[in-house]
Amino acid sequence: MRAVVGMGTCGLAAGAASVHQAVETWLGDHQPDVALSPVGCIGLCYREVVIGLPHADGTQLYGDIAAADVPALLRAHFDGHEIDPSKLISLNGSGSADASFVRRDERVVLKRCGVVDPSSIREYLATGGYRTLESAVARGDGRHVIEAVTEAGLRGRGGAGFPTGRKWTLARAAAGEPKVLICNADEGDPGAFMDRSLLEGDPFAVLEGMALGALAIGASEGIVYVRNEYPLAVKRLEAAIEQARSHGFLGRRVAGGDFGFDVRIVRGAGAFVCGEETAMIAAIEGRRGIPRPRPPYPVERGLRGQPTCINNVETLANVPLIVGKGAAHWRRIGMGDSRGTKVFSLAGDIRHGGLVEVPMGTTIRSLVDEIGGGSSTDRPIKAVQLGGPSGGCLPAELFDTPISYEALSETGAIMGSGGIVVLDDSRCMVDVARYFLSFTQQQSCGRCTFCRVGTRRLLELLERLCEGRGKRGDIETIERLSQQVGAASLCGLGKTAPNPILTTLRYFRDEYEAHLKGRCPSGRCRELIRYRIDPWVCDACQRCLTQCPAGTISLEDGILGLNIDTEACARCGGCMDVCAFGAVTIGAREGY
Repeated sequence: MRAVVGMGTCGLAAGAASVHQAVETWLGDHQPDVALSPVGCIGLCYREVVIGLPHADGTQLYGDIAAADVPALLRAHFDGHEIDPSKLISLNGSGSADASFVRRDERVVLKRCGVVDPSSIREYLATGGYRTLESAVARGDGRHVIEAVTEAGLRGRGGAGFPTGRKWTLARAAAGEPKVLICNADEGDPGAFMDRSLLEGDPFAVLEGMALGALAIGASEGIVYVRNEYPLAVKRLEAAIEQARSHGFLGRRVAGGDFGFDVRIVRGAGAFVCGEETAMIAAIEGRRGIPRPRPPYPVERGLRGQPTCINNVETLANVPLIVGKGAAHWRRIGMGDSRGTKVFSLAGDIRHGGLVEVPMGTTIRSLVDEIGGGSSTDRPIKAVQLGGPSGGCLPAELFDTPISYEALSETGAIMGSGGIVVLDDSRCMVDVARYFLSFTQQQSCGRCTFCRVGTRRLLELLERLCEGRGKRGDIETIERLSQQVGAASLCGLGKTAPNPILTTLRYFRDEYEAHLKGRCPSGRCRELIRYRIDPWVCDACQRCLTQCPAGTISLEDGILGLNIDTEACARCGGCMDVCAFGAVTIGAREGY
């Protein structure tokens, strides 16, 4: 029997270390036959800290656990007493508010995350780990690996969805030795944490995928380029590499064959542009991370001029599953040219924020409403932002769109790495576009004029709209310049930077037009709103007066209730937050 504690970054941030210690102490005193394993992210980040205890039907999960809860919870669980329902997480997908999340989460890539100890190669081996690599090495030639990946239709899970089998075929055929395989773990999208969670929860699967890829293309050197902001992922990956070496799965004779391959880690300095292949190669070589024109492509001339193949974390984690169980088994999931599953991180105004894996073809509505539990604010959901700063914003009326590379491309969005930010109707879409563009503008390397100057000019125009200084013709200028930046920029960062603008213009143009007239329909843009107190509703309790940091609320003689000096008001919203009567309202700025 075994108990687990979710100790990914999300769990540790919620106090998993102290919970683990409390569980370990209680089990040692009362249930010494139950082993305890720290595991990666279980996926239900909104219920952290999450623990799993042995049950007749498998593992029973409990959430929102603090160290102080442990003795009573474990005593009730093992003695068969009634459990606090607020701590119970659905077993087998029924019986709790988490039922939809648990039932619809189809774990293929994430099947070991939250189940095995990511620091133990023995647990990985016990679940069938490295058997696929041993079998592939025994066959000698890695062509069958490429054939399986090609037949399965695996596409890159990091952005544009380029066919992995085609990339590996080109890399294998490229002239030059030695060849290099790079795992791109430079996950920089705001709201995205899929690759981090995979590295924290199942690093051996990623390493096995790298070894299979290296066998396929003939690479002898492997590099994991990982964000320095992921210390736990780096720590667990370092331990996994050492154990893989000691067990013969990395090194001069991988799995006892004639194939040699080893892996090292390179930590990135947090530059978003280094997610682009040629910029990443420059950073690994110790140079400034600036993209270069292509061709030649990295598979022809990459790191140190050698043929170099770059795949992202999730792509590589799929490879052992495809080669081990066969392309047909993996291909049965998905739709059209988008096969298999996709891991997503749910964030924003969503009730069930966390990590989820679903079959390709699942609709946005199923992901947001059924698995994600709908709005966390009880306000209607207005849109989702897919694909990070390079992606697009899609309105609620498009939520029946299936999640596939082709279907999303038709909407103007992209799959990206899998980050989904949910936005309720209180969000200003002009401000959302401004936020994502500010990120990409800051992260531009500055090499090409359209990206360096064009994104700066676009940001100025958006800021002008949000501040009520828009001029006639600004919307048309924003649209035209966005198209030019996307067409003329050198690398993917500049080419996709206008996507949030173009999709919000396409689906929320009325909000841009309102801003041009000095109104923010969502009441988010501070320069375009004024807080007022309705004297017929106000109870004169003076809570807002004591809350106001600018001292602009007063109780004046002859006036019912309180009054706000709208010109001096800092528009922080504190008065609205504390008002118990709904007396504080938002209106448009005077003169519009």
